Amino acid sequence: MNVQRNTLLLIACLVWSVAGINILRIGLMAYPAYLSMVNVVLSFAVFGVFQAFVFGRLVRKHTDRIGSYLEERQFFLRFFDAKSFAIMAVMMTGGVALRSSGLAPERFIAVFYTGLGASLLLAGLLFGRNFGRARTGRTA
Repeated sequence: MNVQRNTLLLIACLVWSVAGINILRIGLMAYPAYLSMVNVVLSFAVFGVFQAFVFGRLVRKHTDRIGSYLEERQFFLRFFDAKSFAIMAVMMTGGVALRSSGLAPERFIAVFYTGLGASLLLAGLLFGRNFGRARTGRTA
């Protein structure tokens, strides 16, 4: 299944937005019992670290890579490279294992997952913005 090159940005938008919404929902569902200024600040810190050092860079890297494809039509899974799919798999497996093991306290889930989910969601929205820019011919 081949799609137009820029459609890969839309696919990345959808994948990361859905992941972000799901992780953010888990964090927010756990948050009411732990709502405090310190925890909110910590969630913002988690968001900032992931946005600055992981997902912000990921969006730029993959947007540039997709834009550099010479052929207009690409296989629909080429919105990521193999390394990124592996990282995604490790993160998902680790997150499920962490929650199901009971090793992480509910407060950690609330604080960390809220920051992480918000950062994932923003990454998805940035891919969407880049898709819109690519469709209108503006620089992504």
